[in-house]
Amino acid sequence: MKSNLRETPDTLWKKTIPLQKQESTTNLMEELKQRILKDGSARAEGGIVLVSSFLNHQLDPQLMMHCAEEFARLFKDQGINKIVTIEASGIAPAIMTGYLIGLPVVFIKKKVPKTVDDSWKSWVWSFTRGDNTTVCIDKRFLTADDHILFIDDFLAEGHASGSVIHLCRQSGAQIVGMGFLVEKGFAGGGKFLRDHNIMYQALATVRHINEDNTMEVA
Repeated sequence: MKSNLRETPDTLWKKTIPLQKQESTTNLMEELKQRILKDGSARAEGGIVLVSSFLNHQLDPQLMMHCAEEFARLFKDQGINKIVTIEASGIAPAIMTGYLIGLPVVFIKKKVPKTVDDSWKSWVWSFTRGDNTTVCIDKRFLTADDHILFIDDFLAEGHASGSVIHLCRQSGAQIVGMGFLVEKGFAGGGKFLRDHNIMYQALATVRHINEDNTMEVA
């Protein structure tokens, strides 16, 4: 399908195409779910999930490698030639997955550095900072020859995913799938990806945050 370069991350939300979500079948990710319940916390107000002690600030390398092993299992043999992530929290699982599959990893930069001469550009809404951020990727590293797997730490409303779709439509790259460590099942990101026919896998899903700030994790 021919890309519409005038589309933006905002207009992408208006398109709807049916999709199915690929399911994980291993018990390996029970470790991640139990870790979220044990060491994570949540705030019902604002739908905030905090996993900074082991996932996206201080990292548990063994847990991250187990997550990468699951991504490698789920997405191997699907014609992927490159893994894409967005700085900063998606870099660790993306690199480990790239190492296991034997693929290069490129990360989308927030803001446009002086060292990048020619880039595809988009923007993404930051849930944590509460503002829009310009993002870019060097045109040399995202081309019409690429079939990518996008990996990130969280799937919430799908703003980062929308930017990836926008960047790929500009470059002509094909999105084979997306992988997330944690999905906020109560947010709109899953529906957004299903509506855009993006096959995705979340290794753990926070289905609901209760009024007492406890979480229901699947």
